[in-house]
Amino acid sequence: MIRITFPDGSVKSFEAGVTAYDIAMSISPRLAGDVLAATVIPASDATGKGTIYDLTRPIDEDASIRLHKWEDPEAKKVFWHSSSHLMAEALEALYPGIKFGIGPAIENGFYYDVDFGGHQLTESELKAIEDKMLELARRKESFVRTEVSKEDALRNFTEKGDEYKCELIGELEDGTITFYQNGDFTDLCRGPHLKDTSVIKAVKLLSIAAAYWRGDEKRHMLTRIYGISFPKKSMLDEYLAMLEEAKKRDHRKIGKEMELFTFSQKVGAGLPLWLPKGADLRFRLELFLRKIQQKYGYLPVVTPHIGNKELYVTSGHWEHYGSDSFRPITTPQEGEEYLLKPMNCPHHCEIYRSKPRSYKDLPIRLAEFGTVYRYEQSGELHGLTRVRSFTQDDAHLFVRPDQIKEEFEKVIDIILYVFKTLDFKNYKAQVSLRDPENKTKYIGSDENWAKAEAAIQEAAAEKGLPTVVETGEAAFYGPKLDFMVKDALGREWQLGTIQVDYNLPERFGLEYIGSDGQKHRPVMIHRAPFGSMERFVAVLLEHTAGKLPLWLTPDQVNIVPVSEKFSDYAKKVCEFLNNYEIRASVDDRNETLGKRIRESELKRIPFLVIVGEKEESEGSVSVRRQGGIDQGSMPLKDFAELVAGEVKAQLA
Repeated sequence: MIRITFPDGSVKSFEAGVTAYDIAMSISPRLAGDVLAATVIPASDATGKGTIYDLTRPIDEDASIRLHKWEDPEAKKVFWHSSSHLMAEALEALYPGIKFGIGPAIENGFYYDVDFGGHQLTESELKAIEDKMLELARRKESFVRTEVSKEDALRNFTEKGDEYKCELIGELEDGTITFYQNGDFTDLCRGPHLKDTSVIKAVKLLSIAAAYWRGDEKRHMLTRIYGISFPKKSMLDEYLAMLEEAKKRDHRKIGKEMELFTFSQKVGAGLPLWLPKGADLRFRLELFLRKIQQKYGYLPVVTPHIGNKELYVTSGHWEHYGSDSFRPITTPQEGEEYLLKPMNCPHHCEIYRSKPRSYKDLPIRLAEFGTVYRYEQSGELHGLTRVRSFTQDDAHLFVRPDQIKEEFEKVIDIILYVFKTLDFKNYKAQVSLRDPENKTKYIGSDENWAKAEAAIQEAAAEKGLPTVVETGEAAFYGPKLDFMVKDALGREWQLGTIQVDYNLPERFGLEYIGSDGQKHRPVMIHRAPFGSMERFVAVLLEHTAGKLPLWLTPDQVNIVPVSEKFSDYAKKVCEFLNNYEIRASVDDRNETLGKRIRESELKRIPFLVIVGEKEESEGSVSVRRQGGIDQGSMPLKDFAELVAGEVKAQLA
């Protein structure tokens, strides 16, 4: 008999070889019908992390177990991974002789990379593939896991003529290889998978894209098919409705309509150009954060856009980010190389090191809106969310060990104020720790990592933040507290981040003289409430559908005279509002009144003011809020005070 411990601490005994499905059935048949996978933590697992098991995989020793239903991220990942295998089975039935790359679950859905040989798959063929998937799903095909030797695995896929799977197998250790079979399809796969295909009730193949094998542009080009699936058709309908809304909220579309930013192939892919209104938006975001930082004692600094390569060798960025950086810039001086700045922190370390520091000087908080550069692959670029040049609202705090928790909590306060002001209400904090089983990815001693991870977790607990712990997601130099925000459509974005770092101060030899007269090493805290200006603006545009807070939007009031005769009065109104520091402009183009009103709506300007003979004679304005909500006529001064009052309330 083995002992199984449940999340509530209760323990039950079962025969060795029991499965998660058996355990769920012992509780209730209904639960067994809802459970899709299980996290099993065997007593012999020293890490305590556990492994996601198929429902039918035997459990042979004492273990803790968590059963996962659709609502759990772990269950969705298994569901979508199994759906990719179901799609592969359908594809193989419809297109005999095709070859397969990889087919993972992703954040929303799944994909599979496929070599169709000489066939060019088109969007018109996707419906037939969907129908075949549902036909196979109704057969209730089991997902069968088999352990195979490396020799047998290679023989299987060599006979099949699939060089992609053979390449993957060649990199695996004998004794670690498993196959999964559903129906007539067998795949190289670690799993886990669903019990059978019958729970896949709704499928939609979303798009086709080109993808180089293993992301290498020198390798063969494969066809990537993206899809999503659900246990209920109503869930798929809701998801597709959300996608339609997401298209309307696409920041690239909104940015064009509001004239915020653009891109130019002549300038270069992934290099955004901020137009006047977009630059104004950025300026206001920066000013907003600068005022907060000033209150908390931050000191502004400015650093160059390039740095000597040796700076990043010292920091470790060249070793860990070199492949994602632009190539070094050589100079006429032999052996001298510079890099476009991939990070601001090494520069800030050198600013700290520029003069002696005392324990009385600390904490020192250096802040910069610093532009950095990363060479993202062209296929990964996407609007403002994935770019090659972006500006971080970066700050680095140099603190004594006894100041860590207090300063960390102050940074949390700043981030929460930013979220509150910009109406991000749904968020959680992700504690990102290093992977204890793969320490080669990180720099620094075990002692320093333990201290840093403890400091983050204690500060988050004291602030009462809802947190999740993700092992292996830390930066290479230290653990992080990442703020994961859900937008109006329920999509999750990583925005603000805080990191504790004992390692860069050591690598740069940073010191301060303590109260004992001896040299001590400061601790560094990295923080960026926005993350990057580009990504933050993109998320904010999609979250608000472009209807930005009144204090932030580039245009607050659009004044439209009913005819050219009243243009002079419109300009007087504009000047009056400008004197109240209200951003107003006049649209007196030779276009119909209706067209000018429609275009004002499209640009998402919060207030539309219409002026004509009545308004001029009364010194008033006729006001409409964005969305066509009529506010009626009011004295000009009352309107100015209304706008100013709303701005003040939003920033309170």
